[in-house]
Amino acid sequence: MIKKLIKTTVALSLAATMAFGAQGVMFNVTDGNAEGHYNAMINGQLKTAGYSLSDPHERINDGYKDKYGATNLDNLGFFSITNDVGVRELLLSNPEIGGFSPFNLHVFKRTGEDKTYVGHIMPETMMDIVGVEDKGVRAKFSALFPALDKLVQDKIGGKVEYLEYDKLTNNPMMKFEIEFERSEDLTEYIDEFQAEFEAKFEENKYIIAGYKNFKETYDDMELEFDKYDAYYVYSLCHFQFSEGIFNQGRPDAGVFAPCSMYMYVEAGSNKLIIGMPKLENWISVMKITEQKKVDAIHTLDKEIISIMKELGAKEI
Repeated sequence: MIKKLIKTTVALSLAATMAFGAQGVMFNVTDGNAEGHYNAMINGQLKTAGYSLSDPHERINDGYKDKYGATNLDNLGFFSITNDVGVRELLLSNPEIGGFSPFNLHVFKRTGEDKTYVGHIMPETMMDIVGVEDKGVRAKFSALFPALDKLVQDKIGGKVEYLEYDKLTNNPMMKFEIEFERSEDLTEYIDEFQAEFEAKFEENKYIIAGYKNFKETYDDMELEFDKYDAYYVYSLCHFQFSEGIFNQGRPDAGVFAPCSMYMYVEAGSNKLIIGMPKLENWISVMKITEQKKVDAIHTLDKEIISIMKELGAKEI
C-alpha cells in the first residue's frame, strides 16, 4: 500500500512540476523554538531515515550579529545531508544529481515570530533544476524522501506548508569542463586543481562551506562506483551575499544554501566535468522580487562563472 502511495505521489508530482503552481519547497512549521528538537534529530536520529550529515553549520544568525551588529533571526542553520546508499546508483546514471547531493535540511526562526521552520526543496524540483527527465530515475530519487519527511514530522511536527512556483529559469544550471593532460596518478592533478579552486574562491570572499568525496565514501562502504575515477562535491557560500538575503527578510531562501558544485572525472577520461544549480533558481522558486536581492543573485551567478573561467574551465 505504501509503495503504491509513493508511486502515485511521484506520478502526480511529475505532472505538477510541468504545470502552473508546482510545489517547490516544503516546510514543517511548528510553534515555538524547536532548535533543541531539531539538533537532537539531525545529530542523533537522521540515520534512521537512511541519511548522513556532513558539514553542519549551526546558528549562522550569530555570525551575522557578530559581523554586522544585528540579526533578524533567532536561528538559521544549514545542514547538508545525503542518502548515500540510495543516491549511489542515481549518480552512476545521472552525475548531475550531485547538484543536490548533498542538500540542505534547512532550519530557521525569525525574531518576533514564535514559529520554527524545517524543510527542504522538493525532490521533483531538484530533478527539474538539474535536468533529469528519466521518469524511473526521478521516481527513485523522490522515493528517498518519505522516510526523511516522516522523521521530521515525528520529531518536529507542526503543519506542512508548501511554497509554489510558476516555472524555472530557462537555463537553471551552470556547467563546465576542463581538459587536462592525464598522467598515471590522477590524484596529483586533482590535488593541484582543488588547491587552486579553493584559493581562488576564498580570494573572492567565498566560504568553502563543505566538501563531500563520493568516490572515497563508496570505497569506504565497499560499494561499486568504478564509473568515476573522481567524484566530489563542494558546498559554496558567500557570507555577505547570504546576509543580504537570509537576514534581510528571506530566511526561507536558505533552503538552497549552501550551493552544491559537483566535479567528476569518468574512468580513463582527461576531462573534469563541473556543474552547479544557478542561484537564479532562487528567484523563480522562492519568488524573490525585491530588486536589490534579484540584482545580487544575478551578480553572484556571473561572478562564479567568471571565476571558473579564470580557473581554465570552458562553459558548456
